[in-house]
Amino acid sequence: MQAIILAAGMGRRLAELTRNNTKCMIEVNGVKLIDRVLTQLSALPLKRVVLVIGYEGNKLREYVGTQYKGLPVEYIENPIYDKTNNIYSLSLACNQLQEDDTLLIESDLIFEDSLFRMILESPDPNVALVDKYESWMDGTMVRLDEENNIVNFIPKKAFKYSDTDFYYKTVNIYKFSKDFSSNHYVPFLKAYTRALGNNEYYEQVLRVITLLESCDFKALPLNGQKWYEIDDVQDLKIAETLFASTDDKLRKYQQCYGGYWRFPSLLDFCYLVNPFFPSQRMVEEMRANFDTLLREYPSGMGVNSLLGAKYCGIKQEQVCVGNGAAELIKSLMARIQGQIGVIYPTFEEYPNRREKESIVAFVPSNKDFRYTADELIAFFDGKQIEALLLINPDNPSGNFISKECVLSLAEWCTNQSIRLVVDESFVDFSDNYAQNSLLESEILERYPTMVVMKSISKSYGVPGLRLGIMASADKELIDATKRDVAIWNINSFAEFYMQIFGKYEGDYLKACEKFIAERNRFYTALQQVKFLRVIPSQANYFLCEVTGKYTASELTRILLEKANILIKDCSSKCAFSGKQYVRIAIRNQQDNDKLATALITLSL
Repeated sequence: MQAIILAAGMGRRLAELTRNNTKCMIEVNGVKLIDRVLTQLSALPLKRVVLVIGYEGNKLREYVGTQYKGLPVEYIENPIYDKTNNIYSLSLACNQLQEDDTLLIESDLIFEDSLFRMILESPDPNVALVDKYESWMDGTMVRLDEENNIVNFIPKKAFKYSDTDFYYKTVNIYKFSKDFSSNHYVPFLKAYTRALGNNEYYEQVLRVITLLESCDFKALPLNGQKWYEIDDVQDLKIAETLFASTDDKLRKYQQCYGGYWRFPSLLDFCYLVNPFFPSQRMVEEMRANFDTLLREYPSGMGVNSLLGAKYCGIKQEQVCVGNGAAELIKSLMARIQGQIGVIYPTFEEYPNRREKESIVAFVPSNKDFRYTADELIAFFDGKQIEALLLINPDNPSGNFISKECVLSLAEWCTNQSIRLVVDESFVDFSDNYAQNSLLESEILERYPTMVVMKSISKSYGVPGLRLGIMASADKELIDATKRDVAIWNINSFAEFYMQIFGKYEGDYLKACEKFIAERNRFYTALQQVKFLRVIPSQANYFLCEVTGKYTASELTRILLEKANILIKDCSSKCAFSGKQYVRIAIRNQQDNDKLATALITLSL
């Protein structure tokens, strides 16, 4: 057997990275793509590797030479690489294709070593590696029958998003028998290029061949193995994350601050959203209005304040809508001039906006980080603070103070001329959630220095919309915040979501009930993990102390490496005093069971 690698392209979408070198000379985590694939091939029983070169081909030839770790390397040059596509590069290797069984590989791929073993061990002589379609995939798709025969190649022009449940993406690693190349592929390749020219793709020939009843060409679907195709700088960044060492991989994921949908099969138990809302019907209404929302400007702050007020059931002058709560937090924290009371451990977006010297910290003395309104009053009484921050339920502890007790704290703060900032982003996950919110005009007016913050992303399950609400009867503060943010600070999709939410409020209440039931079930499952102490929570996450066998960072790394699951290592957060804690989000039952199983397995 031999391998043929197509490496003639210019890689224009990689810009500066391929200005003076061909694409396969790009490094992923310090290793060139060509070194990686040739090392993988050198471990196989191959007679030779044939490199089809073009753009900056002499540099590639000089770098690789005529042997790589004992594997002979030959070259074919495509002199018109800038005027042709890969069908012409492969046509230049027609003679070589007919001389031996062949592994055909594109040079812009990075993949696990196991992929070559899979395709070589397949009993079928003519095979394409394929993977179930995911949103990050681009290029040639195929459809399979129940016996994994490729029944059709789907070119880009024929691609339909409505059919993606049936699509597989070609990994661009193929195995051709000598007989298949000689009697099928090469004759059709020559006929195709004569008829349609050289500015096509070699997969088009396979598409024609698969239409024949006598075609013996199989797909070999992957089962979670890693691979990636590198066409642009974002692809390169993702590939560097996927194929990093365990420690580096975790760091690279964390530096993304979200966007994990780009990474195949990653289960995100780090970021916190409602797994049961929005309802399918609401999603369908959003989708039905996609064209209009994409092409039209959103309204300004006046209209969106009205929608935000309707959404929360309060007065328009009491609310400011933000591009996520983070935008409003930044504005608010800049306006608090004096010292601020903060309960640790906490959601650190707030204190991170302040100098450390301005923070007056309260840390609960018990192991579950529980505290009451009375304890806060007792601690902060007599301290010179301008504001007091309360995350309720708290993040990451899940501690919750009842509405009645929060109002007693608000009364104390009002009497002490202290601004109380209550972030109730997780309050709808609490027991008796429908009665726990402070977003009522009468309450806001009774405590005019109080500010209520709410992230719509978390409890309503729409983080991609970037929506947050800040509410207060302090008109001066609300007006100043509106002036501080951009006039079009939210997009049309977020605006439309607020506009139609009222129709689906019943669905939302059912989703909250469903969530609480799942939280109780998941709590029981996690208690079976011997090395975790699970702290009860009124939010959509559990703070867990890692009590043995692993440190928090070790557990986080192992879950990522072995199960492709990402959890939050909290051990470096303030107030944990060197103890080992992780935070685990609560997702749907299927995902939660996968994490519970992985953890229980690690405890054996």
